[in-house]
Amino acid sequence: MSDQISASVADGVGHVTLDRPQALNALSYEMIRELTTVFELWRDDPEVGLVVLDGAGERGFSAGGDIRELYEYAANGNARLAREFFRSEYRLDAMIARYPKPVVAIMDGITMGGGVGLAGHAAIRVVTERSRVAMPETRIGFTPDVGGSWLLANAPGELGVHLALNSRTMDAADALHAGFADSFVPSERVPHLLEALAERADPGSPAEIVMLFDETPGPSALALARDWVDACYSAPTVGEIIARLHAFAEGRAGGSSSAFPTHPLDPAARAYAAAAADELETLSPTALTVTLESVRRARTLPNLEAALEQEFRLVSWFIEQHDLREGIRAQVIDKDRSPKWSPATLDDVESGLAARVLDTQVHDPVWPDAAAPSAD
Repeated sequence: MSDQISASVADGVGHVTLDRPQALNALSYEMIRELTTVFELWRDDPEVGLVVLDGAGERGFSAGGDIRELYEYAANGNARLAREFFRSEYRLDAMIARYPKPVVAIMDGITMGGGVGLAGHAAIRVVTERSRVAMPETRIGFTPDVGGSWLLANAPGELGVHLALNSRTMDAADALHAGFADSFVPSERVPHLLEALAERADPGSPAEIVMLFDETPGPSALALARDWVDACYSAPTVGEIIARLHAFAEGRAGGSSSAFPTHPLDPAARAYAAAAADELETLSPTALTVTLESVRRARTLPNLEAALEQEFRLVSWFIEQHDLREGIRAQVIDKDRSPKWSPATLDDVESGLAARVLDTQVHDPVWPDAAAPSAD
C-alpha cells in the first residue's frame, strides 16, 4: 500500500503490517492515515473475517509515535498539526477497540506508546518472550495517552500508577498480569499461529485458535512487587510516593506495619523501591504530577473514549510546554540525557495545575458533537 505499511487480504484474513523497521515502526502521521483507511475499507468487506496486526522487522511491533515528528511540530510552533495527529491517532485506537471483526495484535518485541494504542485495545493481544511493553512518556516530559491511561487505570491495585510514573517496561508475564495482553505465544510459533488463523480449522474462532498456541510465561516481577507498590503508590501526591519509596527502601517501616506488608529486609524489593524513587526524582515534575492525576481520574471514567478525550486535553496542553520539547531534545535529538525541567522541583509545580489542565477544554474534542463510537 505504501512504504510505511503493507496490507493484504487472503483466506479471509486481512493482514496489516507496520513497515518502518529502520525506525522501529514508529508511527508517523502518514501511517495513522493509511491504517485508518485500511480499517475503514475492511470494516464491511465480506472477504475479511478477521484482521491480523503486526510489525515488520525483528526488533518490535512499534516503538510508539514518531517522536522526531512530534518534536518538529512542537519546536516550530505547529501545535495545530500536532493536535490533528493526536485526534486521528485516537480515533484509530478507538476504531480498533470497537472493530466489528476480531483484531489479533502480535506484540512481538518492543511495543510502546502509540504501539500500545494500536495493539493494546485489540480484541486479542498476543505477547512473546521478546515483548517489551511500556508507556514511557514521562521520560520525555509527557504523559501516557492513546488510551494508555485507561489501561493503566484498570491494572491491579496501584501497579498502573507505578507503570505510568516510572515508565516501567513490562515483559510478557508483566503485560499479562497488568491487563495489557491476553495470550503468550513463543515467537517461533507465531508463524504457525498465523497459518492456523488463515486455515481456521476447528475450533474456529480466532480466540480459540490463539488458545491452542497459548503458553504460560514465567512469574511476573510486577505481580511479586504488588504489596509494596500498592503501599507506596497509593500516597496522594508524587512527593509522598517518593517519600514512601525511600522509607520502604531504607527499612524505616517495620515488617508488621500495615503500610508495608512486604518484609522490609527483602533486599530485592528494597533495591527495586530505591531505584524507583531515584528515577522519579530525575523526571519532569510537571509530567509526573499531571500523570498521577490522569491515571487516577481515568479510574472513574465510563469507557476508553472518555479516557481518550481526557488525554487529548492533556496532550494539547503538553505540546506547547517547555518540558516536552526539552525531554525529546535530551532523549532523542541531542541524546545528552540531561533535561533541564521547568519547574525543576515538585514543590514548584503550580498548585492545582493537573486539575486545571484536565478540566479545561481549550480545543475541539476528538469526537465533536458527542460523536464517539458506542461501546455496544
